[in-house]
Amino acid sequence: MVLAPVSILVVAYLLGAIPVGVLAGRVCAGVDPREAGSRNIGFTNVLRVAGKVPGAITLLGDAGKGALAVVMARTITGSGEWDLAAGAVAIFGHMYPVFLRFHGGKGVATALGVLVAIDVTLGCSVIFIWLASAAVWRISSLAALIAFGIFPALALLFHPQITMLVFALGVSGLICYRHLDNIHRLLAGTEPKLGMR
Repeated sequence: MVLAPVSILVVAYLLGAIPVGVLAGRVCAGVDPREAGSRNIGFTNVLRVAGKVPGAITLLGDAGKGALAVVMARTITGSGEWDLAAGAVAIFGHMYPVFLRFHGGKGVATALGVLVAIDVTLGCSVIFIWLASAAVWRISSLAALIAFGIFPALALLFHPQITMLVFALGVSGLICYRHLDNIHRLLAGTEPKLGMR
């Protein structure tokens, strides 16, 4: 009984580790996002260095693999706790993918996909905050930090359970950690805005 859930976590990690941004950039534009712009494999950098189509594919693909990990765990185990575990592992896989020698993205799109699959209302609430923040300040990293800074409070509001709170704090902590360089640039006033190259 234990082996099946453990196998689910392995598959969830491998799903999260799929480098959608690298594949989309190379196939659609002949550009490796790891060699241009911020050198990140996420949506914002792929959009910046490879264009709208690879950017959209990256956003949808990264969100989709997170959602798929959660749906897979739910279908096989029927357990909310395994949903959360699979989602967290998929996000971790995106950040530290074995396919790219553990140098991955910052996890925002994958985390958004995970949240929508866990709870559509919760996920859409975080997405709304992310989009609204991006529209106001035009800085992708700031929008992500605001959205996931608020996420633990929203998670507790919608699901007042210790497992959800631990999940939310862990995901938010990881995303903030992966944005340390962005935080330093934000404080210095040098973080690029959306649309800048």
